Amino acid sequence: MAQKVDKAAAAEAKKARKEASKAKRKQIFQAFNMQRKEDKALIPIMLGAFLVVAGVLFALGFIWGIEWFLLPVGIAFGLLAAVILFGRRVQKNVYTKADGQPGAAAWALENMRGRWRVTPTVAGTTQLDAVHRVLGRPGVVLVAEGAPHRVKALLAQEKKRVSRVVGDTPIYDFIVGNEEKQIPLRRLQQTIMKLPNNLKPAEIDTLEKRMAALAARGTQMPKGPMPQGAKMRNVQRTIRRR
Repeated sequence: MAQKVDKAAAAEAKKARKEASKAKRKQIFQAFNMQRKEDKALIPIMLGAFLVVAGVLFALGFIWGIEWFLLPVGIAFGLLAAVILFGRRVQKNVYTKADGQPGAAAWALENMRGRWRVTPTVAGTTQLDAVHRVLGRPGVVLVAEGAPHRVKALLAQEKKRVSRVVGDTPIYDFIVGNEEKQIPLRRLQQTIMKLPNNLKPAEIDTLEKRMAALAARGTQMPKGPMPQGAKMRNVQRTIRRR
């Protein structure tokens, strides 16, 4: 009986892997078609990369007398080079479209590789300016996006609030944009991932708990009796503004 269960589980797992692989290939093919329609140079560049890499390896093999041995290797590396170029051009296209859109920085942060604790919009305005918080090995990273003349004050206020509970933990702050002393959206992930490692994993967990406590204090109900005739939606609005 146990063997039948194990076989059924293995069959289900294999089926799930096949479906996931099929879905991934379909997604890549759709992305390729979309990029091909918008980027007319995509196919020539990918074809050029493939031919150059395969040709170089074949030529080296010809010199050494092992050209037919290196040809399959050249084809494999040529395909790899074409795929890498495709991925980079798709990424560039996505960032170009997202640049300047509200929430673009939060999207970029949430798609970072690694064990980053991202909390979008820990502070914001009605004009869609926002400050996002990232916890990781560097410490606390605050990322602001929006109109520079408004978001600087918002970022400074959030940095002051966080500094009260993190002690000596380093706090880094960035403003996303294309002006001087700002970080372009396409370089945001790279900039954060290059920050030095200052904390251990256990220290990050402790820091996250402190941030959770800070958020809880910021959203608690106002103390004292409810004003006569006050409506619940007014109290909720007050809570959101804090």
